[in-house]
Amino acid sequence: MTEAKTLILASKSAARRALLTGAGVPFTVQVADVDEDALKTPGVDPASLAEDLARAKALAVSAQRPEALVLGADQTLAFDGGLVSKAPDLEAARARLVAMRGRSHQLHSGAALALGGQILWSGVDTVQMRMRDYSNAFLDAYLAAEGSELLACVGSYRLEGMGSQLFAEVEGDYFTVLGLPLWPVLDQLRKAGVILS
Repeated sequence: MTEAKTLILASKSAARRALLTGAGVPFTVQVADVDEDALKTPGVDPASLAEDLARAKALAVSAQRPEALVLGADQTLAFDGGLVSKAPDLEAARARLVAMRGRSHQLHSGAALALGGQILWSGVDTVQMRMRDYSNAFLDAYLAAEGSELLACVGSYRLEGMGSQLFAEVEGDYFTVLGLPLWPVLDQLRKAGVILS
């Protein structure tokens, strides 16, 4: 058996770190310095954007660490015909959650693997999510309980926590909601020799 390659996660997401750790994948973290706004051009397809951002992050770190396999990942949220970005503060998060209450949106998680400054693989997975018609009292309690942690999440929710109570229905992979299309990523990591096949 050949020695496994070093894997670097090019993301500061705590959820992605937890997913890889939970799956038994050895890795280190090096946050990619990427101008995400430059890729968010008017009319861009949210699913394609998630994959493009993942590829850009993987390539940015791979340029600095060409000997390592680099996993880039990102997530976009499509709602009401537009692209939703992370809320800048809790007031904006509250307004967004009020707007999305009782309605559906799509969450896209992109991932990419790079080695030696070249993309080896990339993909995207989409989940359909429908929020329930929650009360203002619940929303206030939710925001108080989660606080500024929500500002790191594109939808102002964390499904792995109290945010699960926001939803009536989720169609798709749970790991995709958390920020990584885990099954295809694990498949690629096995092919690359990072984890056992």
